Amino acid sequence: MLLSENQKMIREMTRDFAKSRIAPIAAHIDETGEFPAATIKELGALGLLGLKVPEAEGGFQVDTTSYALVVEELSRVCGSHGLTVAAHNSLGCWPIHAFGTPEQQQRWLPGACRGDYLLSFGLTEPGAGSDAGGTTSTAVRDGGDWVLNGRKQWITNAHHAGAVIITAKTDPAASGSKGISAFIVPTGTPGFTVEKKEDKLGMRGSDTAPLTLEDVRVPADALLGQQGDGFKQFLATLDGGRISIGALALGLAVGAFETARDYAKGRIQFGQPIAAQQAVQFQLADMSLKIDAARLLIYEACRRKDAGEPYADMAAKGKLYASEIAMEVTSGAIQLLGGYGFCREYPVERMYRDAKLCTIGEGTSEIQRMVIARNLLDE
Repeated sequence: MLLSENQKMIREMTRDFAKSRIAPIAAHIDETGEFPAATIKELGALGLLGLKVPEAEGGFQVDTTSYALVVEELSRVCGSHGLTVAAHNSLGCWPIHAFGTPEQQQRWLPGACRGDYLLSFGLTEPGAGSDAGGTTSTAVRDGGDWVLNGRKQWITNAHHAGAVIITAKTDPAASGSKGISAFIVPTGTPGFTVEKKEDKLGMRGSDTAPLTLEDVRVPADALLGQQGDGFKQFLATLDGGRISIGALALGLAVGAFETARDYAKGRIQFGQPIAAQQAVQFQLADMSLKIDAARLLIYEACRRKDAGEPYADMAAKGKLYASEIAMEVTSGAIQLLGGYGFCREYPVERMYRDAKLCTIGEGTSEIQRMVIARNLLDE
């Protein structure tokens, strides 16, 4: 795919920042689980925390391909940075831009785009993961307020969020996915607790934590969009978010591939670089092939979204394929590097651990196959 000059400029700006500011700390934040607050703040100064928000709302709105390029470039060196930026833009900022009132947009988006705070999306619950329609959190009207109770799980950026978009049942008599609404809840609201950060296999520099809501009282104007529209809102949010997770997986695959390729060219065995061995050449060729195929799927989803065409099917395909080839490529890179790949001297073992999240978050691989099959059968 040919990129415009503006897309190339955004890619190069992000690549330069990732190499100079993020790559030197990527291993440290993985080892310690430390959230990279300073570099995330710098990304806000570059406009990369408001990529899906119009300038009138405080953002730096770009086309979806440019957004995918940013996430890919960050993830080439650090999956935790890629995930932080993807979740903030797609799950935090976008719903407020898409469904919020002008007052909600002006209250929350300018500061979020600057990096004063992040925004989070509270959908998943301990008993409602893939079955997000099984939400049990509740919101009950009490005079001019709503009172929320419930528990949310696996919430990205939770400790650094100024507000979290919370989904809750507003009509307890409604069955299944009906009767769910969304609310913008400031994290400092009494009764709102962000619990201990999860200790994870990968994406360790990304902040993930459960939330507890105990009689959390918010005013009526905290309702996002119309009452009862929560399920439709989060389906639309996840469609766009799948593009960004696909781009994240693509970036991890590219980073692992480039490390393996460069290692193969410099590693001497039996008197020659191992890249001279046909077995290694074929392995690198397969990696490159799968990376390019994933990129084409993701870019096509971006094109359809920006053209106003149906894109949910292609977003699911791109997310599914990119996340699964990311697992293949990062695993293959470890194998190619041998003992060095298994140790933390090289980043491929970290990329392998980070890539696993991409097959789970924003809809598991199994859910993506369900989405794709449903679209096929509906045709």
